[in-house]
Amino acid sequence: MKFAYLIEPPFNRKCDDGTVAGCDVELARVVFNAIAAGPFEPVETAFAELLPGVAEGRWRMTTGLFATEERRQIAAFSRPVWALPDGLLTAAGNPLRLSGYKSVAASRACRLAVIRDQFQHRSAVQFGVPENRILIFGTYTEACHAVRDGKADAYASVARAHTGFLEQYRDLDMEVIVVPDSEKQPAFGSFAFSKQDNELRQQVDAVLADYLGSPEHRRMMAGFGFSDVEIDFVANRHPE
Repeated sequence: MKFAYLIEPPFNRKCDDGTVAGCDVELARVVFNAIAAGPFEPVETAFAELLPGVAEGRWRMTTGLFATEERRQIAAFSRPVWALPDGLLTAAGNPLRLSGYKSVAASRACRLAVIRDQFQHRSAVQFGVPENRILIFGTYTEACHAVRDGKADAYASVARAHTGFLEQYRDLDMEVIVVPDSEKQPAFGSFAFSKQDNELRQQVDAVLADYLGSPEHRRMMAGFGFSDVEIDFVANRHPE
């Protein structure tokens, strides 16, 4: 059972021994064990390959993604597995005094790093950040290094991904600015499947309905820094 993932702590990361850990891959293991899906094989890929790969059958399920209407034209999605706000990764001290997308748009000096076609790229454009100040990268590490090396002033992604990354690499002199709810509400992420793989999606949703919000789930997510409030967002949400 192939599960496609990105290196993006705390969702997924590669351990020193070569195993993959993180809240998304651990949840996928729980689900696949529950439905007796067979041997579990995490497959590292790039963000741009996640949905084409699941549509073409290269893997059966992907790490959590924002289930936009455009993405629903390509893939089917599970019930939400997390709800998270966006965040800006900046140099320590937040030199440009950024507070969210609006401040990035207003600061003519701010160069914003994003991953191509991720939700945060589109949010930046919607909030008025001009294209000539948006630097597009293929991976989390590349975008992070652009901020570290001074080629970008901020990197827009999920705030939890930023905090997880900094917890893993404590020597990086950076900080995370959480985009306020008043500017953009937290978004829900779901596992993605081929639109033809309806039976697997239904099996996964059935397991998630029982598991999300359970004591075991809360303990697992707490190990990756998630609060009960964040877990309640998905545990109490009905599938769409």
